[in-house]
Amino acid sequence: MRRPDQQTTTRPAPEATLGNGTGPAGPDAAPVAGPAAQPGAGAGPDTPPAGARPAKPGEPSGPPAATGTPAARPGTTGTGTTGTGSAGTGPAGTGSAGAGFTGFTGEPTAEGALAPYLRGQAAEFLRSLRLHHEYSAPADAGGHGAAEAARALRRAARRIGGSLHTFRAALDPHWADQLRGELAWLTGILAREHAYANRLARLVDALHLLSGPTLPAARGARAAGEAAGADAQGRAALGVGAARAAALLERRLTLARTRSHSAALQALGSSRFHAIADAVALLASEVPAPSGHAGRAAAASLLEPAELAEQRLLTAVAALPPDDTGPYNEAQDAAWHQARLLLRLHRYAHEVVLGGADPGLTAPGHALDLHRDAVEAAGAAAAAARTPRIAPATAYALGVLHADQRHGVESARAAFRETWPYATALAAP
Repeated sequence: MRRPDQQTTTRPAPEATLGNGTGPAGPDAAPVAGPAAQPGAGAGPDTPPAGARPAKPGEPSGPPAATGTPAARPGTTGTGTTGTGSAGTGPAGTGSAGAGFTGFTGEPTAEGALAPYLRGQAAEFLRSLRLHHEYSAPADAGGHGAAEAARALRRAARRIGGSLHTFRAALDPHWADQLRGELAWLTGILAREHAYANRLARLVDALHLLSGPTLPAARGARAAGEAAGADAQGRAALGVGAARAAALLERRLTLARTRSHSAALQALGSSRFHAIADAVALLASEVPAPSGHAGRAAAASLLEPAELAEQRLLTAVAALPPDDTGPYNEAQDAAWHQARLLLRLHRYAHEVVLGGADPGLTAPGHALDLHRDAVEAAGAAAAAARTPRIAPATAYALGVLHADQRHGVESARAAFRETWPYATALAAP
């Protein structure tokens, strides 16, 4: 895990594979990553991995670190900017450095870093819960304030659950596993209503744009006439079916949203949720420590689990399919979803250990969120197109909408590759 002003030269071997763990169901469920990837059989020290992209401007050009090894520990010679790194002052060294805590001089511990972070997120959880109860009163039921409070509640629950997963060895393992599972259930329940509402808005807006009056310009007089005629016919058919497609999507997704809202209200009033709220309230004042000598030793430093979370992310990104694999393939979506969950875990670990978010990961995280939204929207359009006995014009409009959302998936993948800050080989093994 690096500071925002430091560069990274770790290049995980393309041979490394994703962990075999997957996150639980639900758009915002806390991920459960698989075991650490084994080191791949990398090339020699002067040979970059196959498919590696050139380093971005400003990145160091020295030899990459050995593939599959953990990030450099504090005190090792790293590649950094002037005045940082283990060398203290003066020009930065050019030795082999990992992508982790290069130049980090502190020693974050469970008591000094993790416990205050968890207590702060627990306090935010309880504050958001109180606001949600206030805004959910009959006078303001379903208002903007209730939605904002629910989002804040999910954010705090995700950060608690993700930190419990990454730093499990620094806590009471049984307590951490139990609370993390309950928070995953809660975030999944609360996120569905928001996800269905956003999906409906996305698809209806896309239908409006696709069926608009503006026709694409063609080159050449003859080509313009032929293209205009074909476009006019397609636009007419799309215009007829777009309104019906929008009505069909609204019926389906509004029904799903209503059911999700009822499920969320039922969950918030259940004894299971009250047990979660009680556990978080206790967490706001006391963080259970591990028992035994081994547990206390693991809690002495948070660097190793944070570096492991980062290495899993780098390995998952290195295993993503390249952008020249041909047409869109839905079978590849799972790998991108896994990278998104691992990126979230890495972000939370960065907040715990370094006290703040890594700004270099904001754009890649946003791209992966857009990727998830486009994938789910394409799936909703395809599911609506399978509705029995719909008109051909409606099916045609839904087919165009599905293709448009698949283009959105490809655009999000391209945006992620362009904004990814690490010098990682974005190639399939």
